[in-house]
Amino acid sequence: MTTGSRISRLNLGETFASLKYPNYRLWFIGQLVSLVGTWTQSAAQGYLVYELTQSPEYLGYVSAAAGIPSWIFTLYAGAIADRIPRRTIILVCQVVMMLLALALAALAFTGLVQWWHVLILALLLGVANAFDAPARQSFILEMVDRESLTNAIALNSAMFTSAIVVGPAFGGLAYAWFGPGWCFVINAISFIAVIIALALMKLKPPDPTARKRSAGLDEIGEGLRYVWHEPTLRMLISNIGFTTIFGLGMVTLLPAWAVNILHGDSATNGFLLSARGVGSLLGALMIASLGRFNMRGKMWTLGSFGLPVFILIFSAIRWLPLSLLVMAGIGWSFIWLNNVTNALVQTHVPDHLRGRVMGIYTLVFFGSTPIGSLIAGNLAGWLGEPATLRINAAVLSVFAVLIYWLRPEMRALK
Repeated sequence: MTTGSRISRLNLGETFASLKYPNYRLWFIGQLVSLVGTWTQSAAQGYLVYELTQSPEYLGYVSAAAGIPSWIFTLYAGAIADRIPRRTIILVCQVVMMLLALALAALAFTGLVQWWHVLILALLLGVANAFDAPARQSFILEMVDRESLTNAIALNSAMFTSAIVVGPAFGGLAYAWFGPGWCFVINAISFIAVIIALALMKLKPPDPTARKRSAGLDEIGEGLRYVWHEPTLRMLISNIGFTTIFGLGMVTLLPAWAVNILHGDSATNGFLLSARGVGSLLGALMIASLGRFNMRGKMWTLGSFGLPVFILIFSAIRWLPLSLLVMAGIGWSFIWLNNVTNALVQTHVPDHLRGRVMGIYTLVFFGSTPIGSLIAGNLAGWLGEPATLRINAAVLSVFAVLIYWLRPEMRALK
């Protein structure tokens, strides 16, 4: 049977297979509500910083502050996720994030908010995310069986990107109608959903041997050595860092792009982010359906070429409807690449190292984000936003061609 004829047999049951697990259903619903709030705040926060500073450089500084804690804490957090129950770690992090959103709301309502307040709170949020992300990534196998892992990872991305569809557009409109404070309150309230979902889960007892392991340098080193000596993992994780720097960094510029290039406002910024989410959602659902066909290497290669092409096209467009369509293509290609990478990494990792390896993956992903934001923000301040996007697209294109030429085995990954 050919791949084409097999793909024609896709059905919704296969696409949403992981929802048959009660714990995963709770997670999916709770996280979806929470992530809508997260993206509502993200859109409002970016536009607030730009409104306070009128500078794309400051957008880069705030985004960098949110990512810097990943460099410091994520490897240790990955080791912690192999020792302490992951549900406990996630619960604590969600409560901390809720309190930070309330603090930002209070500053906005009182009229005291300054851009450096947002930067400090973004830094603290980055610390919470640094501990939350490795636990969250490695928590999936506590909710579903191994044969459903790829599907669950894809549905996680679908959940995440569904929130990008709704949250930024809602955040942009709410900002225009009510101001930023209510956007931050909505985010704080949304955390209640995932906290309740985690509390209701019925999980297997944790492995008693895991608690005996220390989360010291030896444990962290074991994870680093494993990744270093596995060429496939090393390539996958290196690639996600590179594409995050030059592919995701452009998102930092969207508030400035909405105003300077498209001559819009906060709602325009929200629509751009939501269009990216629509494309990401489509990509995630396609992966959820195609994951069983053992062609992830080819899917990974397709994403690596698609991303720079869409970024280059976007850089040349000045009409909002077409910009939204191409932004959806950017979202599709990035989530396609990121999601397939995540699935490939997790299928190449033994369970006892899962938290540490996903800690390394998270470190590279989130740690690359501030680098990309700083590069994009400073280049935009010097050369302008369109030239910055063209440079990023050129760099990504060269990198994709080099991998295709020098590492053909990546296309054969199952």
